[in-house]
Amino acid sequence: MIRLTKKNRNSHHYASSVNAASRFSFLRNYVTPRALPFSFLCACSASADIMASLSMAPVNIFRHGADEEKAETARLSSFVGAIAIGDLVKSTLGPKGMDKILMGGGKGGTVTVTNDGATILKAIGVDNPAAKVLVDMSKVQDDEVGDGTTSVTVLAAELLREAELLIAKKIHPQTIIAGWRKATQVARDALREAAVDHSNDSARFQEDLLNIARTTLSSKLLTHHKDHFAQLAVDAVMRLKGTGHLDSIHVIKKLGGSLTDSYLDEGFLLDKKIGVNQPKRMENVKILIANTGMDTDKIKIFGSRVRVDSTAKVAEIELAEKEKMKEKVDRILKHGINCFINRQLIYNYPEQLFAQAGVMAIEHADFAGVERLALVTGGEITSTFDHPEMVKLGHCKLIEEVMIGEDTLIHFSGVAMGEACTVVLRGATQQILDEAERSLHDALCVLAQTVKEPRTVYGGGCSEMLMAKVVTDLANRTPGKEAVAMESFAKALRMLPTTIADNAGYDSADLVAQLRAAHQDNKTTFGLNMSEGTVGNMAELGVTESFQVKRQVLLSASEAAEMILRVDNIIKAAPRKRVPDHHPC
Repeated sequence: MIRLTKKNRNSHHYASSVNAASRFSFLRNYVTPRALPFSFLCACSASADIMASLSMAPVNIFRHGADEEKAETARLSSFVGAIAIGDLVKSTLGPKGMDKILMGGGKGGTVTVTNDGATILKAIGVDNPAAKVLVDMSKVQDDEVGDGTTSVTVLAAELLREAELLIAKKIHPQTIIAGWRKATQVARDALREAAVDHSNDSARFQEDLLNIARTTLSSKLLTHHKDHFAQLAVDAVMRLKGTGHLDSIHVIKKLGGSLTDSYLDEGFLLDKKIGVNQPKRMENVKILIANTGMDTDKIKIFGSRVRVDSTAKVAEIELAEKEKMKEKVDRILKHGINCFINRQLIYNYPEQLFAQAGVMAIEHADFAGVERLALVTGGEITSTFDHPEMVKLGHCKLIEEVMIGEDTLIHFSGVAMGEACTVVLRGATQQILDEAERSLHDALCVLAQTVKEPRTVYGGGCSEMLMAKVVTDLANRTPGKEAVAMESFAKALRMLPTTIADNAGYDSADLVAQLRAAHQDNKTTFGLNMSEGTVGNMAELGVTESFQVKRQVLLSASEAAEMILRVDNIIKAAPRKRVPDHHPC
């Protein structure tokens, strides 16, 4: 029995209302030591220790199955994923870059051979969140300017590689970011000052466009025929008259011949067939472009049935359907057209009616083909034909069939949109044609951007070394730890010419050291000549790149690296539970 002293007898009701740890504290303070047995005191002490340890245990606030990575673990995971993506595409950089084979996992097992960074990154599936950021950044670069997808990925990965070393030296991420932002600003200013604009001189601007096209194609499959394809790409873009409507340039791939057999056709080619017994050549054409069903107009209701008591009734139903289709064809012919192009199929009976009326009918033009035809002929896609006065027809001077290889195509010339043209690519295999199309697309995108933003800079690592020099100069004038971050930014920029030299099999350390010394002597147009493995004057060699592409590479890479560097926690949601379907259809 516990005996209380006289002075604390009134506090007994308080002791019974507190937890074990508080009760032990109360007994220790207010109960005479001689009144308690030793075993009871030990039990109370153990209870207090258990309660304290439970209060220090980590509490899981996430749903079962969710995962969390904190602090250094999260940061290291982000760095590893991003650097792995950079190392994956690094070997494709530069004029001597290597190709990758991408094999599809489907039944057909498609094979793609490419060195285009965006194509490689789109094809691979990544699970690391930081790697996904770089993949998305590469897609944006491809959509925005069309080229520089590998450069932007490699630069972002090199920035994060440098950041990993700085964090190992106990430099805070926010300090690194502050230094990077100042470095990005001075690099951008230096790039802007180095850019030249020849848009006022048409001859020099035309030469700039050819040099940009050659430089873009130098790192692609078409590098051995870059003069041919550079001229082809410039001619196609100059036809756009500065509009930048790349949809007006149609690319058709046909197996056979060699890459040098590719050519630019000043018209529009449609890879379809003209209907049976219809004219194969027509002049001064009025075209109705439609997206409508030209099969028999059956009752299209799921599960419907029609019961008849004789075969004569079936014949009546068929006759009614034919009459309905004849009325539809008559409504189409009231538009005063001599060419009808439909996105959907045209069945035998309406095709026969068009042939009797002397109208050229082209069926099953795919959606992209119909959209492009409407654009270049000046017409509109129509689905109803009750009001001919409201329909805008397309116009063309001549439609005829032409042969390319062993295939027959339909050629539209003298279209309303004069800038429309078609690039016909020839090649030995489908993989070569696909890669040639990707290479030409990059060149067309860069040229279209250059027509809008005519400033140019020099390539071959010249621009990167120029930016690295001004960033290093800023670091030398900056006190504190931010200077270390600026030095790391300059080092990441110098890694681009280093990688270009490594991929060509040259001594990168020697070449980059020579290039750095040249820029210190204010030879600001010097870069790497990968044809001879030396340092040369890019202005004389004609190695020119778009200012827009270089600026986008710098800004996108620094922003993506900064965002990944800010991460200190990765939280993965719990996977969705698979619920069995008790009501299968």
